[in-house]
Amino acid sequence: MRVSPLVDENELLHKIAAGDQRAFKFVFEYYYNHVYVYALHLTKSEPVAEEIVQETFLKLWRQEVELKKIRKLEGYLVTLARNRALDYLRRVKLQIKVRNENDHTWLETHNETEERIILNDTRRIVQDAINQLPPQQKMVFQLCWQEGLKHEEVAEKMNLSVLTVQSYMKLALNAVRKYVVKNTDIAIVLILFKII
Repeated sequence: MRVSPLVDENELLHKIAAGDQRAFKFVFEYYYNHVYVYALHLTKSEPVAEEIVQETFLKLWRQEVELKKIRKLEGYLVTLARNRALDYLRRVKLQIKVRNENDHTWLETHNETEERIILNDTRRIVQDAINQLPPQQKMVFQLCWQEGLKHEEVAEKMNLSVLTVQSYMKLALNAVRKYVVKNTDIAIVLILFKII
């Protein structure tokens, strides 16, 4: 695409530099489609391509560069459009990245909060189950499971046989599991069986 040989680009640019609206309108109408199609090809968005065209010609009209220095008007306009399109694409890419990071952070936070709630509920239910155990079983369970003592240590501490401690522990575990199964949903049960 070239301006008609009858029209001198330099003369048009001088007229635009002098504020000649007719010269600007001529350039705008002549190059509009070329710049628009190029911007559309890069951005794949009609509204964005239209905006890029407007910004490109606005820059020309505002003379943000000394118009007399422009050697090839078409190349200058295409370069302006390309730079605007690349700026737009970089912004979109950054927005997508930020959105994905925010979504990921939200999911992690949401999952951590949900897991914390489930864990707290699980602990409360287990504690309710422990509180309902007979006193000897409760003491054995607390010493073995919560304090981490070995069966032999609990037997010595409570003046019981190791077999009695093992029996109490087995009864306590069964009672706690049954209580939890009865008083919660399956997700907590699965978590609990990993804990107990």
